[in-house]
Amino acid sequence: MTEPQTAPSREKAGGRAVLLVLLGLVVLVGAGWVAAYAFAGDKVPRGTTVAGVAIGGKTPDDAVATLRDGLADRAAEPFTLTADGRTFELDPATAGFEVDHEESVAEAGGGRSWDPRRLWAYYTDGDDLDAVVDVDEDALADAIAPVEEEVGRPARDGRVAFEGSRVVTREPRTGEAVDTDALRDALAAAYLSDEPAVELPLVEVEPEVDEAALRAAVEEFANPAMSGPVTLVFGDSPVRLLPRQFGPLLSMTAEDGALVPQVDEAALEDLVGDAVGEDGAPVDATVRLVNGKPKVVPAKPGVSYDPQDVSTTFLDLVTRKEGDRELGVEAQVAEPEFTTADAKKLRIKEQVSTFTTYYPHADYRNVNLGRAAELIDGTVLKPGETFSLNDTVGERTAENGFTEGFVINDGILVEDLGGGVSQMATTLFNAMFFAGLEDVEHKPHSFYIDRYPVGREATVAWGALDLRFKNDTDHGVLIDAKVAPSGPGGQGSVTVSMWSTKVWDIETTTSDRYAYTPPKTRTLTTDDCYPNTGYSGFQVDVVRYFKRPGQDEVVKQEKFHTTYTPSDTVVCK
Repeated sequence: MTEPQTAPSREKAGGRAVLLVLLGLVVLVGAGWVAAYAFAGDKVPRGTTVAGVAIGGKTPDDAVATLRDGLADRAAEPFTLTADGRTFELDPATAGFEVDHEESVAEAGGGRSWDPRRLWAYYTDGDDLDAVVDVDEDALADAIAPVEEEVGRPARDGRVAFEGSRVVTREPRTGEAVDTDALRDALAAAYLSDEPAVELPLVEVEPEVDEAALRAAVEEFANPAMSGPVTLVFGDSPVRLLPRQFGPLLSMTAEDGALVPQVDEAALEDLVGDAVGEDGAPVDATVRLVNGKPKVVPAKPGVSYDPQDVSTTFLDLVTRKEGDRELGVEAQVAEPEFTTADAKKLRIKEQVSTFTTYYPHADYRNVNLGRAAELIDGTVLKPGETFSLNDTVGERTAENGFTEGFVINDGILVEDLGGGVSQMATTLFNAMFFAGLEDVEHKPHSFYIDRYPVGREATVAWGALDLRFKNDTDHGVLIDAKVAPSGPGGQGSVTVSMWSTKVWDIETTTSDRYAYTPPKTRTLTTDDCYPNTGYSGFQVDVVRYFKRPGQDEVVKQEKFHTTYTPSDTVVCK
């Protein structure tokens, strides 16, 4: 006998039926999904457009080609930029704009995918999408730069400058520049449109150094700096610097919105170096002609120091108040032996004599006299000192700047280095003569040369003859020596002047020539023979009279006796 079927058995059978139905549905859906995938393939969803170009239903390659052709004209259309009524054109390619055709197609749905959303999009109406556009930021900045120069205005920082001892300021000014972020977005939106026109977006640009920073720089540094001199003290030697001297060395540069003081260290070192000796060696004071008048040139201490210490000390000093603008600088100091005070005591204040001689044109005379004047000029004789031409000028060699010329040797003219320097000796002798200085050593030429004053002239020869005179006054003597070179057909001149405090008025007399001696005739066969027409020798006396300035009484007198030998006639064979 069969048992009746229970309720659980019936439920179990029903569950199997439902499961079978569900499985059947899954199979049907899967088959449809596979069919949809196979039919859609990698095509762009139907009805899709990118920037107005229809690419729906096309394979990615076909879509890219269609998109490139469809956008070519619009992609090349220049932008029109406007600002303040002015118009500029901008080439998109130059500005870094470019359509990414492949990425545009990919974003539109081109390409195979099992994603049901993509399959759904393919079989429904596609979207109208924007193209994917790449922008090269650097290229855009370069392309916009010329336009920005035309329409923009750079912000101007406040500035402080120093002109001499004056403080000169420039007020800050707000600028105007293109807002590059906003411009990029605007250009991207206008790109590929029918009328790619963009109004340039401009924004205000604030200066880095504003009004407040400028006022602070003037009040805290610039005005105090120019308020008075500062003194740097090296040992016992103060170096006083005036605003007109150090003003051009100062500047103020912008740093983090403020104006920071700077000093040109090299120029400051030069300025300080003008007041101290070079290479740490002291320099004695002296007297020099400046604009035709004697002027004391101050002594300079020899100083060795760190330029950085000077700059730091200087920048500290210039902001201090009056009465507190002197500070010592760490340094090694050597004081000069002859101080500025010593130079002032020389009382070199006026011209006490001057004398000029002339010479016919000869290049060697220009060279030798010019070099001798260069070495003598500026010599200062202290009271009691003796001047030596040979010691001052040195040996007449090519290395010392001299050339060959005619000299007198054994009564005739021969060539030798330094020819013509005796003209300087004669001119110096006469300047010394009329300054009233003491004649120590002088030797007239062996025979008389008519361009020199008779009985008042001198010759020199290295190692044999010298011109020496002593400053026997209580004042210093400055020697000024100048040469005006000769030219073809024209004379040259030598002028020597003495500067001191006048002690004597000098007068002189010259006797008639007497005791004449006739010349001889020499016949020479040497290569260095130079013919000469001789003339007689003679004797002459010159007297120098010393009077006090402005008085008639002769205090003393001095006689100079000269014997000239004949100038022999020379015949060359």
